[in-house]
Amino acid sequence: MNSTVHHDLLSAAVPIIEAENEARPLQVKKAITGSQRSVAILHYAGPPGLGGVEVTILHHARLLAAAGHQTRILAGQGARFHPDVETITDPLFGSRGSDIEAMNHELALGNTSGIFPAICEATYNALAQALRHVDVVIAHNVLTLHKNLALTTALHLLHQRGGIKKLLAWCHDFAWQDPLYLPELHPGEPWDLLRRPWDDVRYIVVSHDRQQRLAELLDIPIDQIDVVHPGVDLAAFYKLEIATQRLIEQQQLLGGDPFLLLPARITRRKNIEQAIAIAGALHTQGHQPKLVITGPPGPHNPTNATYLAELQALQYQSGAEDTVVFLYAVYTDEHDCPRPISDAMMADFYRLADALLFPSRAEGFGIPLIEAGLSGLPIFCSDIAPFREIAGAAAHYFDPYGDPARIAEQIAATLHSDLRYALRRHIRLHATWEAIYQQDIDHLIG
Repeated sequence: MNSTVHHDLLSAAVPIIEAENEARPLQVKKAITGSQRSVAILHYAGPPGLGGVEVTILHHARLLAAAGHQTRILAGQGARFHPDVETITDPLFGSRGSDIEAMNHELALGNTSGIFPAICEATYNALAQALRHVDVVIAHNVLTLHKNLALTTALHLLHQRGGIKKLLAWCHDFAWQDPLYLPELHPGEPWDLLRRPWDDVRYIVVSHDRQQRLAELLDIPIDQIDVVHPGVDLAAFYKLEIATQRLIEQQQLLGGDPFLLLPARITRRKNIEQAIAIAGALHTQGHQPKLVITGPPGPHNPTNATYLAELQALQYQSGAEDTVVFLYAVYTDEHDCPRPISDAMMADFYRLADALLFPSRAEGFGIPLIEAGLSGLPIFCSDIAPFREIAGAAAHYFDPYGDPARIAEQIAATLHSDLRYALRRHIRLHATWEAIYQQDIDHLIG
């Protein structure tokens, strides 16, 4: 085995970039005020790659940009995917390519006297240039994986020299703990950089299992490592309409516990007053329900306007003032006229809701029960013959003239005993990318 290159020798070989050199300007400029920062995300590959790390980078970057931070991605490969996120690609930052692969082959044999020093020097210069005037660097896997040890070495040296103001090490994989990688690793530097804690670095992992493993690898207290889970893009996963997304945000529907859907026009036979009373009872019982009534007042009966006024009065009297959402009143055009609810939007609500609440006193059939069944939505409905014909034993029935408080208790008990409902609600509130950014990432950047 050839002798390893010590870090102090490499430090002497790599020149400090002159102050007059300027970083390439961001393609999209934003005014930086208050807690807004310039943030660079570093990885071997960037979006729009399909790997888990690349997906994580994509969502972190778009949310950082949405929060007003100047955001750029530094990667060996990738492409610009967002108008407010700059992407800088340089093969020196990657894990592939003839030079990097030749270097990796030499390093796997323990040889650091080949092309490794020259690539380190070139990488240092490129990295220093790309990170000039950057406040926060988020490095994914560079501190724990050996896919480009010249990049790891250059980043470490730049950090030691004060060229990085704040370094967040997002660690997904650990080379020194993977049996497949151990034959390619050797004592000393640069390999020891992957198992030694760096000074003034905040380590972040994606699970508590990884937290424990990284603490063991670096021999540091576990509470020095933050856990930030990956998330889900709710709008993309459900293919939500833009209008649906806006309504969800405006009316805070995702916070509903439960989120109940009543897809009907506002007519007396739909027994909407009982649904409102049920929502009020759920609120009184300590829950945080949202009841969405999708239809406008029925057009054929002149008494429907009077019925609507009664419902609105009941809404306030029952304590359901902020609980009930009449879509016809909140989904309007520039003239405050109700917009029609499209089939695509209705499908969105079926995907998002926790349960169907359908208390009609009389129906010829009951299409919403079919739609709820197709969506896998729990059904709470009045005990009338057409509904029994459709849903049989699969629905939860109640007396359309029954006590709203008792029905509310039935709904709450049924849903809250369902572990799938608990998981669904937790993910909806805490595991979307937006929620994770607000809860776990924003304070790391500040």
